[in-house]
Formats: sequence, C-alpha cells, structure tokens
Amino acid sequence: MSKLLFWQGIGRPSVYHAVVVIFLEFFAWGLLTTPMLTVLHKTFPQHTFLMNGLIQGVKGFLSFMSAPLIGALSDVWGRKYFLLITVFFTCVPIPLMKISPWWYFAMISVSGIFAVTFSVIFAYVADITQEHERSTAYGLVSATFAASLVTSPAIGAHLSNLYGDNLVVLVATVVAVVDICFILLAVPESLPEKMRPPSWGALISWEQADPFASLRKVGKDSTILLTCITVFLSYLPEAGQYSSFFLYLRQVIKFEYPSIATFIAVIGILSIVAQTVFLSILMRSIGNKNTVLLGLGFQMFQLAWYGFGSQPWMMWAAGAVAAMSSITFPAISALVSRNADSDQQGVVQGIITGIRGLCNGLGPALYGFIFFLFHVELNELAPVQDKAGRQYPSDESSIIPGPPFLFGACAVLLAFLVALFIPEHSKAANTRK
Repeated sequence: MSKLLFWQGIGRPSVYHAVVVIFLEFFAWGLLTTPMLTVLHKTFPQHTFLMNGLIQGVKGFLSFMSAPLIGALSDVWGRKYFLLITVFFTCVPIPLMKISPWWYFAMISVSGIFAVTFSVIFAYVADITQEHERSTAYGLVSATFAASLVTSPAIGAHLSNLYGDNLVVLVATVVAVVDICFILLAVPESLPEKMRPPSWGALISWEQADPFASLRKVGKDSTILLTCITVFLSYLPEAGQYSSFFLYLRQVIKFEYPSIATFIAVIGILSIVAQTVFLSILMRSIGNKNTVLLGLGFQMFQLAWYGFGSQPWMMWAAGAVAAMSSITFPAISALVSRNADSDQQGVVQGIITGIRGLCNGLGPALYGFIFFLFHVELNELAPVQDKAGRQYPSDESSIIPGPPFLFGACAVLLAFLVALFIPEHSKAANTRK
C-alpha cells in the first residue's frame, strides 16, 4: 500500500530531508507575521491579545492530546505518512486568512490535532543517526527553524507594504504546497521495513493513544520524568514570549515594523550559530546535562532582562542572550533520545512535543492574563495618536515594563533546579546499549 501512495523518495534518508521540511513549513508561517497581527486585530478588536491566547490555547491542548498517538503511530507505520499528514493539516489554515478570518482562526485551533511536526521530525532524525550524532542533528533541525524566521517576516512585511496582504497569503500557500510535494516525492522513509507491520493493523493500544497514560508511563523513569518537568517549566515562558513578543516590541517598546523584521532576522542568525557551532562544541566539552543547564541559565537571564528593560537597545542586547538560550531544546531532545529504545523514539519525542504543545496553549493565555493584570494593553496595532489614552503602559513601564517575562524567569529558575537532579548518564540507556 505504501508503494502505491508514495514515491520512494530521493536518495537515502538524511537529516537534510528533515531540514527542508521544517524550513518550508515555518517559512510559510513566518511570511504571515505582519498580516497575522492585522487580521487578528480586525477580527477581534476588543481584547485582541487575550483572544490570541485562547486560540493558541485550544491549539496547544489539542497538540498535547494527539502528540503521543501520532508519535506511536509513526513508530509502527513509518515517519513519511505522518510528516505528510502533520504538515498538510498544519498549513491548511493559511489560505483561509483572506477568504474567511473566522474560519482561519477556527482552523488554526483545530489544526493543533496535527501540529506535531517536530515530534515526527525528531523521530525521523533518531532513525538515521547514531547516539553521538543526535545532538548535532537536533541542533541543525532547531537551527533550521530559526533560519526560516531570519528572512520570512521581513519578506512578508515588505510584500505586504508593496502589494498587500493577499499576495503574502498566496506566497505562503505556495510555499506550503511545495513542502507537501517535497514530502510526497522526495522524502524517503526512515523507519526500517522490518520494524513495521506488513499491513495496516491494530498494534496501537488505547494506552499509547492516551497522553496522560503515556506521561504516567514515562513517570516510571525518573530521568525522563525530570526531563519532562524541565521542558514544561522552560518552554511555558518561551511559548508565551513567542506569542506576545512582536506585539510587545511594537506597542510597548515602540519598534516599527521594519525594526521588528530586522530584530527577528538578527536573532535568527545568532540562533543558527548557537545551535550549530556552539551546541556541538558545548556537547563535546561540557556534556549533555551541563549544556542544558547553560541554556537554561541564558534563558533565565534574557527573560529577566526583558522584564526590566524599557529601551530598544536593551531589547537588542537581551535578544543576543536569547539566541544563546536556543541551545536548550536540542540538548534536551538529545538527552531524551539517549534514554529511549530505538523503537520508542517516536513515542518519547511525541510526549516531549505534547508537553510543548500544552505549553503553547498555557503560555500565551498566561502571558495575556498577566499583561491584563498589570494594565499593559496590547490590543492596539496602529500607531498611537492620543497619548492621553495610553497611560497604563507608560505608568507601569517605569516599574516593571514586562511583568510576564519576570514570571518566566522564575519558571526557568525552577526548571534549572529540577535539571540539576537529572543524572549525567542514565543507567537505563547504558543497559539498552
């Protein structure tokens, strides 16, 4: 059946196949950075930021619920099927942005069921790399995510200014279609045939499909449990920061759209360097666990800086530190992969991606609520003409310009303390080897 549905792909499975898939998917969404802010504000003129948190919350919760099942299914039936499914359904909302904004946001929420591309990609990479190569490979994949955001927001903003948002949506749709065609025609299957059943059968129990059962199962391994807690506490503020930061720069720090696009590009380039060059050096010199701790330290520092910073130059300086903190997740992914059997890579990476999906829901909503409590309104996208109507941000900025970022720094501090108890070498991993 697989031979009828798919081409065999081009060449042998490699990390570069995974890199192209990730780049095209997030490049398409990066193009929509500016149009997304405009459509969000027009669709929800009141409490824009809180509605954004609600939409992302539903998407994140659905991602959390579905990630273990999709990971387990990919362990049985192969990665290529589920790469195609996850990318297709994640990108389905793109053309709806201008057709029907309400359907667009509804589809974004529902697409969370399949928004677990990273889960399948990391399992794909685990299939084709040796243990000592995985940290570098995961770093390359994560760096590709950053690379996709180096130019796409700037390109999207430029095209929007010249030709309008409709062209940007069209270009993003074309990029998404190219990504789907690439998976269909060029990506070879990475899971060995002997590890898959001869036909579509059961082999997937309800326990594997239940995310909470999967979490309870992982909880029996203290190393994986500590790692999952670390992921939750560190990615919760990161998800909230990612969802709100462009609005924050625009409305509170008063960045112009070109400055925001430049900021994204510079931080993206620095993140690429951090996740390729520095990550590889750190993994060899100080080890997996210490690399995770160092990344958490950078993340805690940049969040605190964003929390107290009120000047544009402070945002740029903290951004450089934020780029270095991007080494955390690939280092954690390598640590998790090292402690899992070869036939369980999809399940474990699915659980980690599910936790990130849960954070993608909780983080934006939590950040929006904290901004609301501190009267930092982020529901205006147009340049402010009447200063008398914008007293709350200026009043609060003299004390704590970014309260949610300080909350995030505290959460990462807890993640750092938890990560200290992760053993340097897992006995379970050594036994499997």
